[in-house]
Amino acid sequence: MADQSDFAALLGEFERERQGSSQPDPEVGENVRGTILSITREHAFVELGAKYEGVMDIEALTNAEGQLTVDVGDRIEAVVIEKDEQTGTLLLGRKGGSHLRGGAEIENAYRNRLPVEGRITGVIKGGVEVQIAGVRAFCPASQLDLRYVEEMDSFIGEQLSFRITRYEGGKRTNLVVSRRALLEEEQQALAKETRGRLEVGAVLQGTVTSLKDYGAFVDLGGVEGMIHISELAFGHVKHPQEVLSIGQSVEVSVLRIEQTDNPKHPEKIALSIRALADDPWKDVDKRYVLGTRVRGKVTRLQSFGAFVELEPGVDGLVHISEIGAGRRISHPHEVLNPGDQVEALVLSLDKEKRRIGLSLDPGRLSETDESAGAGAYQDPRKTEKDLGTFGELLKESLDKQG
Repeated sequence: MADQSDFAALLGEFERERQGSSQPDPEVGENVRGTILSITREHAFVELGAKYEGVMDIEALTNAEGQLTVDVGDRIEAVVIEKDEQTGTLLLGRKGGSHLRGGAEIENAYRNRLPVEGRITGVIKGGVEVQIAGVRAFCPASQLDLRYVEEMDSFIGEQLSFRITRYEGGKRTNLVVSRRALLEEEQQALAKETRGRLEVGAVLQGTVTSLKDYGAFVDLGGVEGMIHISELAFGHVKHPQEVLSIGQSVEVSVLRIEQTDNPKHPEKIALSIRALADDPWKDVDKRYVLGTRVRGKVTRLQSFGAFVELEPGVDGLVHISEIGAGRRISHPHEVLNPGDQVEALVLSLDKEKRRIGLSLDPGRLSETDESAGAGAYQDPRKTEKDLGTFGELLKESLDKQG
């Protein structure tokens, strides 16, 4: 008897807690989560906690081929699209947008700012035509995406979610819808989450959204940052499109965060890919020993000398006095061109200042035992056929001048 008394007491306590729950009732338009209790030919019944039960049209749980995408016991997310005040039963729709069946449901979606599903059927002046529950709607071009869409034809046939921004009932229903409104809300929710992880030094995943001459813009999840061209890689990058493409997923490090007065873009975020890569200067002294022969590509010519890329991120400088092979020249371009492949000699190395001094003097190279450079760095992508000694380049240049 004692056990029965204890059970009755526990049951009574449970009922009191259930009735006295302070959790607010779900409202129309609110997102909810629940567990599917049962599925019939037309509906799925969803448990939303101790006090509520939801009903969802089976069409909202099937794919384009008409196949059911859930099973009993599955957890789902939905949105409340209607509420029976007498029974407390909630009519649920898909979180991304609901299939509507007529004018009454369209008006209800408009009144309660609920997302709806529609199929884009064509491009018309100023936007696209959208079919929603058999009713023709208009989506302006500016409301089709977060950014202006040049080729709207690519959206024809797509089933997407929209918000009804204008509703005129009567004999002929007029609808104006926006997809951008929903995307902006999603971005705001993502941005709030992203800002919680945003700090200098943080490593984040992002998606490249646009490429400019000076760098690349990356969406971090509702928040946009920029990678300056100098932070894309250790090597020379003439344009971001050499290493990135729009839509590409990238891992970046946060370098700086600067607050602004722009409410749409409250911060400027400087990002880097280079910061996450291994620094090629870390053990450069082991690869470029003094007196060894190295190979590289001429990248820039200045009045005082020529810069030679030995590997991505590592350049050496050939002073103009080490170029002329005993012949005085006024500028390196008299015998060299950007892109020339050359063989050089390592004269000096300052790891701290990131400087390597090189010589192209054929005399110095001929005096160096080639075997001494056996351990020097050699780029495996280059072969003997690709390269010429500086003497050969100089001879070719002089022959042209003659």
